[in-house]
Amino acid sequence: MSETGGSLRLLVVTVDRLPAWILPAYGATWVAMPTVNRLAARGVVFDGLVATSDDPRDAAAGLTAWLVDRRPGGVGIVTDDPSITGTLAGCEATVVPISPTADVAADEEGTHLARLFAAAAARAARRQDDMIWCHTSSLAACWDAPEEFREQYLDPEDPPPPRGAAVPELPVTSATDPDLITGLRHVFAAQLTLLDRCVGRLLDAMGDAATILVAGLRGMPLGLHGRIGPGASPPFGEIADLPAILVDARGRMAGQRHGGLLIPADLGATLAAMHGEASSPSSPADPWQGRSLAGLFESWSTFDRDRVITAASTGVAVTTPGWRLVTPSAGDASGRQRLYARPDDLFERCDVADRSAAVGEELAALAAAALDGRTAEAWRMPLSAAAAQSG
Repeated sequence: MSETGGSLRLLVVTVDRLPAWILPAYGATWVAMPTVNRLAARGVVFDGLVATSDDPRDAAAGLTAWLVDRRPGGVGIVTDDPSITGTLAGCEATVVPISPTADVAADEEGTHLARLFAAAAARAARRQDDMIWCHTSSLAACWDAPEEFREQYLDPEDPPPPRGAAVPELPVTSATDPDLITGLRHVFAAQLTLLDRCVGRLLDAMGDAATILVAGLRGMPLGLHGRIGPGASPPFGEIADLPAILVDARGRMAGQRHGGLLIPADLGATLAAMHGEASSPSSPADPWQGRSLAGLFESWSTFDRDRVITAASTGVAVTTPGWRLVTPSAGDASGRQRLYARPDDLFERCDVADRSAAVGEELAALAAAALDGRTAEAWRMPLSAAAAQSG
C-alpha cells in the first residue's frame, strides 16, 4: 500500500478450534452461516486441508510465514491470542483479550467475538494496511452467544441446552445422555452463527475487493471420539481436518471445490504466489514444506500430496487420499490404532483395521517413525498404491 492510502489486498481470518465437519460448506447444512456460505460460492472450498500438528501455532506459521519479511506497516493484526501471531512480532497488533464470563451476553455487541471483529473492522476502514489478519481462539474459552442465537437450534420438543458461557470439558461414554451431546453441539453451532455474523460485518467494512482466506487452525472434539471440549485428544479428523475457503480478488475459481490433500503451509505458499511475494518453490525438496496451489487459479492445475503426517502431543495420524490411521500416544487409555476409509467414512465411525490389515501395517510403519521422532522419515517412506487409495 502507498503511504497515501490504498486498498486492502488480503484479509485472513483464522479460527482456532474450528472443525471442518460442522460448517455448512462441508455438509452440516443445519448450521446457519450465510456469510461463510456466500464466501464459499465466491471462492474455493478446500476439502483436504489437514493439520500437521495439534499446536495451532504451527498452522498459523504455515499460513503466514511469507509475511515475516514484509515491512511492518504493511500487515495489521487483530487477535485475542498474541501467541498465535508470534512469527509476525514486528507487525502492529491490536489485542482484544478474552474475558471469560459465566453467562451469555445480553446482546450481540456484548460478546467477545463482536468486540474482536469490531476492532478488525475499524482497522480495515482506516485503509492503512495492505493486509489484515484477524484471529480468534475464543471457541476454546467462551461460548457467550446470546440466547436468541441458541434458540434458533431448538426444536419445540428438545430439552433446553446447557446454560452459561463456559466451554464444556467432559468424557463421552455409552452412559452419556445423547440429549446433552446434541445440546452442546447446538450451543457450539450458535457460537458459529455469531462468528459468521461478525465476519459479515468485517467484510462490510472492507469495502474494496480483496483476496479473502477463512481457515481453521485446529478442530474441536464434539463427541465423535469419546470427549467434548478442548482438552487433549488423539488426532482424529475432528481435530486434524481443517476448513479453508479462499476467495480470489479477481473472482477466479468461484464456487469450486478442491479435494486433494494439503497442509496449511500450502495455503501460505499459495497466498504468497498470488500476491507476488517470495515463497517456497513449487516443488520443495522437503514434502512437509508448503507448495503453491496458485496454478489452480491460473491454469486449473495443481499438485497432489500422497500423505499428511499429523504429529500431535497425543499421538500421530497418517492421512492419505484413501485412508487415515490414528495411533494414540503410549499414555492414551484407549491404546489401539484405528484405521478409517476416506472419504466415505467422514465421521470416522467404522474402524476397518481388521479388514485392511496390510494397509494398516504399512501406515503403522509411518506412524511408528513419527512417534519415534523420525517425522521426516515418515513423510518420505515409500507408499504403495493400496495405502494411498481405498479400494
